[in-house]
Amino acid sequence: MDAPTSPENADYVTRVVHDPRDVPANAWNMLVRAQPDGQTCGPFMRHEYLTALHDSGCATAATGWAPHWMTLWSRADARLVAAAPLYAKTHSYGEYVFDWAWADAHHRHGVRYYPKGVVAVPFTPVAGPRLLAQDAPTRAALVRALLRYARARGWSSVHVLLGTPADLAAADAFGLLARETVQFHWHNRHPARGTAFADWDDFLASLSQDKRKKIRQERRKVAEAGVTIEARRGPAITADDWAFFTRCYMQTYWEHGNPPYLNEGFFRAAGRDLPGQWLMFIARDAAGARIAASLVALSDDSARPAAAYGRYWGALARVDCLHFEVCYHQPLAWCIAHGVQRFEGGAQGEHKMARALLPAVVHSRHWLAHPAFAEAIADYLARERAATGDYRAALQARSPFRQAPCAPDSAR
Repeated sequence: MDAPTSPENADYVTRVVHDPRDVPANAWNMLVRAQPDGQTCGPFMRHEYLTALHDSGCATAATGWAPHWMTLWSRADARLVAAAPLYAKTHSYGEYVFDWAWADAHHRHGVRYYPKGVVAVPFTPVAGPRLLAQDAPTRAALVRALLRYARARGWSSVHVLLGTPADLAAADAFGLLARETVQFHWHNRHPARGTAFADWDDFLASLSQDKRKKIRQERRKVAEAGVTIEARRGPAITADDWAFFTRCYMQTYWEHGNPPYLNEGFFRAAGRDLPGQWLMFIARDAAGARIAASLVALSDDSARPAAAYGRYWGALARVDCLHFEVCYHQPLAWCIAHGVQRFEGGAQGEHKMARALLPAVVHSRHWLAHPAFAEAIADYLARERAATGDYRAALQARSPFRQAPCAPDSAR
């Protein structure tokens, strides 16, 4: 932990933490729960999740994710009153809000881009609270501390990725640049009635004929291959299940020519410490052998979670359309059966619209140290936002529903 710094606001002591375990888990999690939607924002900002990423070696200085967690403590009673998961990044992998062109432009003009500061959940394209604070004034003090620290370290930039409206408002007050990107989310809402789908058949009936036919064909291919799929949640997911899932996940990454971001140590720790927030689908072939698995995160550990997040999958055998079945059809059917309001499909992927995931805008904020680059990127982002609006409108025109619904304006 860095020595305390002298904040501009005398009410707080600012400390930068390089090991998540140096922040009390209860204090961090209390701040998460105190945020808007903090009770139902998934496991990703929980201390257990972030610590699992660090302790497993997935998000450390060695992998280009050096923790510099920014924390503010009350001088009056030593409480944690604000915090942000700040990382010093030496690359742009695992962020899902892509700034490779910005890095290249800096490099071509002889200006260093890395290290940069990123306030985000590593390897997790899910929107949620990023600037944890007890109130708006404290959140403003947190943003001020982040920018002051970045300047002192000589970082090129600070990026607050996939934040909530409260985060965005705090960043906007300091002039950070706004960026919009598109994800694909499914909502448990019949486009004609505006109420939840009664069952899977009710959902299918709401789709256009070609999409309905396509989904039925995909599911039929998996069934005719003799594949069966079981859903397991929370404590029902065994240690052996986690080991099997990790094997599938890692093999699939390697088959696509990419090293996996995560490892078995992370998955075991996340499953052990946050059991109620995971849902696993396990596929077996006709002989009963396990051949694939997908992992879905849940917004909370209640019987009817508010949201589900499609996260990871992997397979040891090739079966036509198995990916669609395990990653989309089975999770959506589970969401309908359990009254889940929203399923987020992660970053990118227009193919998700064929499964009724519609475009949704998510938001980030960016500070650039170099004035000329800040001006150029501000101009670029203005044009990008206009293009994003056009892109989303074009996608909406291709709605998979018989009666096109109005998609929400943001991810939350």
